[in-house]
Amino acid sequence: MTHPLPPPTAHIQIDHFSAVHLAAQTARSLAQQCSLPGALPEQAAVIAAELGSNLAKHATNGALFLQPLPLGDGVEILAVDRGPGMSELQRCLTDGYSTTSTLGIGLGAVSRIATHFTIRTETGTGTFACARLCPPGPETPDSQGVGAVCLPADGEETSGDACAIFDTPGGHTAIVIDGLGHGHPAAEAAQRALRSFSSMPDHPLPEILHNIHRALRRTRGAAVGLLRLHAGQAEYCGVGNIRTLTLASQQVHHRLTGQPGIVGLNIPTLQVRDIPLEPGATAVLHTDGIDHRWAQAPSPFLLRLPAPLLAGALAHGNRLTRDDATVLAATTPQRLP
Repeated sequence: MTHPLPPPTAHIQIDHFSAVHLAAQTARSLAQQCSLPGALPEQAAVIAAELGSNLAKHATNGALFLQPLPLGDGVEILAVDRGPGMSELQRCLTDGYSTTSTLGIGLGAVSRIATHFTIRTETGTGTFACARLCPPGPETPDSQGVGAVCLPADGEETSGDACAIFDTPGGHTAIVIDGLGHGHPAAEAAQRALRSFSSMPDHPLPEILHNIHRALRRTRGAAVGLLRLHAGQAEYCGVGNIRTLTLASQQVHHRLTGQPGIVGLNIPTLQVRDIPLEPGATAVLHTDGIDHRWAQAPSPFLLRLPAPLLAGALAHGNRLTRDDATVLAATTPQRLP
């Protein structure tokens, strides 16, 4: 079965209070596009407005990322900034607490309205929050352990990158794609690759990659990274400059890139690499629009972030704006293969 293709992330820089209104409109429209029922689109607008107002009042270099959930049904709103952080987080989450002589209902309202709300802060570093709004019904297993952000280069309307993650037998299968260059030709290649992947995410990784290679023959081609996550181990197969890392015990462990080649033009004999994973380890895949130097000496605070916040933090703090940038983070599934 072919799965629906996720759109790029909407990125709203909160550099003025006027951006808060734009954030609310964008969240409402996104929730409607995702067919969230009843009052949920208005609730999405409230969440975006509250998080955006908080950034406008208190934060430095704040932004919102809005998108459909990377796994499961619903929408998510990520709020990211670069300081100053909250010294009394629990008090900030309490209704009536304010440092600016306002009603103080922002974060308290978000935590009540959202289906899931996660927030982390460090004084001097910044605050990262993820509010997810889901329709009634069963929750996708392990959906809270997945995060992704996909942004076009500055000045471009479409992203030449793409990513997706699906539940497959025993765990998850994820893909990150970087169409050569950027703009519409790169986006065409990335979307064709994504359509090919979405039709067969549970197949062996080399088979998936060969199928994508055939689908991209009349495009400019792409770099593609595939990762299949199980409890305790992962399989990796890739071609081109998609970086894959694993994080555990507050350290960066495996650092992998794809085999030389261009999917759609020329690919080598494909190899699958097995990666042992500690319980609770997080895998990160990203394109070269994310500065790879983030992994040289990451802070313990960054390494401890849950997957949705980690994706937002890397996109906000390490994005190279001249290129499309995509990062996908996923925590090892808890169930056995």
